[in-house]
Amino acid sequence: MKIISTDIKNKVLSSMMQLLDTNRNSILTANKKDLELFNLEDQAMYDRLIVTDGKIDGMIASIKEVRSQEDPVSKTISTKLLENGLEINNRTSPFGTILIIYESRPDVTIEAAVLAFKANNKIFLKGGKEALHSNTVLVELWHQALKENGLSKNFIQQLILNREETQMFLKNPPEKLDLIVPRGGERLINFVKQHATCAVLVSGRGNNFLYIDEDANWEKSVKVILNAKTAKISACNALDKILISSQIENYEDKLKDLYNLLTINGVETLVDSDVSSLIKVANRIENPSVWKEEFLAMKCCLGSVESLEEAVEKINDNSGGHSATIMTTNKNSAMQFMEEVDCAAVYQNASTRFTDGGQMGVGAELAISTDKLHHRGPLGLKQLVTNKYYVFGDGQVRE
Repeated sequence: MKIISTDIKNKVLSSMMQLLDTNRNSILTANKKDLELFNLEDQAMYDRLIVTDGKIDGMIASIKEVRSQEDPVSKTISTKLLENGLEINNRTSPFGTILIIYESRPDVTIEAAVLAFKANNKIFLKGGKEALHSNTVLVELWHQALKENGLSKNFIQQLILNREETQMFLKNPPEKLDLIVPRGGERLINFVKQHATCAVLVSGRGNNFLYIDEDANWEKSVKVILNAKTAKISACNALDKILISSQIENYEDKLKDLYNLLTINGVETLVDSDVSSLIKVANRIENPSVWKEEFLAMKCCLGSVESLEEAVEKINDNSGGHSATIMTTNKNSAMQFMEEVDCAAVYQNASTRFTDGGQMGVGAELAISTDKLHHRGPLGLKQLVTNKYYVFGDGQVRE
């Protein structure tokens, strides 16, 4: 792809910031149509769909932040001069064309496009039908910002396709796709993996775990649990599973206190057989597969383990590979947990809600990758480039 100058890219972003601000009414009106048509059965998706003036301020802030970041394209990674005179330069390079498939959140239409564009990529935006009106208005504003700066609207395109059409697009795209990012639940991810013919970078489900070690500070543990579980249930970084060490001091009392606190705060808590023997009124887990579920609701599982090793094994067997926390004052236990748990983000004594590009200092994010190639964790501006080798010679041939 032709490399656009940093100056032109930043002018497009400045135009988009202004357009978002002056077209607030159009955006809110379109979003109101989406909300009126939405089936309220899925509260988490409904929450993600809502656009407010505050959300628009957040969209503008995301663009402003990306605009201020260094252009990640054509940066030298390494340089080497060989004995034969060849100069080898390894430089960052755009992916080319990215497709992102996502549900509900209109702000992704802003964050995904601003990151892809500043990294000199073309992007197809395949939002869900529940956000059609909101996304359409936002893409039209992107096209206006591109046009104002002499660029083709092809850099940012909206795809309006049903399931069958999406399947055909994945199998036989009208042009080369270099990367697909499915940002949604396991069904969406499996659907894309089944039909895609190019690289797929998985933005995995949450199903995040927290382990209360025997050396945990109880007050801090309770505070972190309530934040991670109840602050925003629609987020992929919300807490779903709690494991507690049976070796903790006053184990039975603390277990009952935690269960009661969750109940008071409106959280439906399912418990394993060990916890059920102590808390008779609790709903017992009947099907072990529930440990693998992402709830996106005021619901969690509470289980007992005898050791850190057992906690790590249970997390690695069941989590979505997103985030996991250990509550402990023991640095050795914390390090063992963080080294052995197979998640994109591992924490000591902190809420999983911090697994977010803005909160982790990355800025706007395309998604939270749970893949190990080519990047794991928040996909920010610097992660939306690949690399290319530039080899400069003077007639050298290999003998």
